[in-house]
Amino acid sequence: MDRSLLDALFAQAVAKAQPGLAVRLNLPAKPRGRTIVVGAGKASAQMARAFEAAWDGPLTGLVVTRYGYAAVCERIEIVEAAHPVPDQAGYLAARRIMETVSGLSHDDLVVALISGGGSSLLPAPAAGLTLEDEQAINRALLASGAPIGVMNLLRSQFSTIKGGRLAARAAPARVATLVVSDVPGDDPAIVASGPTIALAGTRELARKYATLYRLALPPAAMALLAGDDNLAPIPDAKSPAPGSVRIIASAALSLEAAAELARSHGVGAAILSDAIEGEARDVAQVHAAMAREIAVRSRPFSKPVVLLSGGETTVTLRGKGRGGRNAEFLLAFAIATDGVDGISALAADTDGIDGSEDNAGAYADGTTAMRLRKAGIDPLVALANNDAYSAFAAIGDLLVTGPTGTNVNDFRAILIR
Repeated sequence: MDRSLLDALFAQAVAKAQPGLAVRLNLPAKPRGRTIVVGAGKASAQMARAFEAAWDGPLTGLVVTRYGYAAVCERIEIVEAAHPVPDQAGYLAARRIMETVSGLSHDDLVVALISGGGSSLLPAPAAGLTLEDEQAINRALLASGAPIGVMNLLRSQFSTIKGGRLAARAAPARVATLVVSDVPGDDPAIVASGPTIALAGTRELARKYATLYRLALPPAAMALLAGDDNLAPIPDAKSPAPGSVRIIASAALSLEAAAELARSHGVGAAILSDAIEGEARDVAQVHAAMAREIAVRSRPFSKPVVLLSGGETTVTLRGKGRGGRNAEFLLAFAIATDGVDGISALAADTDGIDGSEDNAGAYADGTTAMRLRKAGIDPLVALANNDAYSAFAAIGDLLVTGPTGTNVNDFRAILIR
């Protein structure tokens, strides 16, 4: 397996998405009044450290990130909470953030540092709901196979901070939002369920999605969703709080950086898309078909070439195994390329954690399925049980990086020699 180049490509993609330089290049204009920094997400602590270093005026702030993702700041408080299912620490942090932006004036500036993972890190249940209800909602969404846009529209229905409500609380202060995007298409309203941006969507649409994806929601959430009394009102998207929104890092930029590195090594590079969605195992079938075509017939691209793609696939839970969407993608990919020479692949989450396990992703090649069988693991059974983590752990093919300090979603590199 050609891991050295695959590792280099992943490292380059992650490096391009680091928030340090991106934050410095996107500083908002200074206010006449106070500067208050708030934020949430897997990259938010690194963003806070970069903002604090670049801002030469006074500031205060509070940012919440995932456990293990904190960074050292002097003026901005960093709080850690749970992801992907929220906990009490996130609940308390969300309340404090809403209090932090309350009572501001036209002269004040709120800087919102938003990155992927912020949805679960900012639990703020609507009236009639509890933290336990929001935890149950998240578990149902994570198991549903719904795309991220659908999940975050539903999350916003049950929240007092998501869907632009944080910006509404900050009014009349100016709100400048800096976003490290982890969503296909880079819609900033979807990242972290858009705490400073109203999401496009209605209560009626949310009800349709809940039915379509057969969500097992708690009774209080079902009651809220069934009504039209807007217990958690969505701000008027036509009159947002004054301010600005900037995407400062994204999958597209990371893929372009990886492609440039591949070409410098004498390997062609084709970026398939930075916005691929769908079931991980189905997306794997398409990628595998392309890889086989290139390996056998050198079309539509000539060898050597690396196929690069990003976005966010989903996993509909069918079994009780362990594994995130990138490991599941690779297990299905390994089955589809079983015995094909010259193909090796890496798939990983750029934040360093694939789902809820300790790995960023894994590696696979034409020998993976054979090696799994030699280890006593039937790859088809493992896939049916959503047990990709255990499968790759058994043959030493997990990719473990630890937290990377950023998050622009999934990165896939398929090398055909």
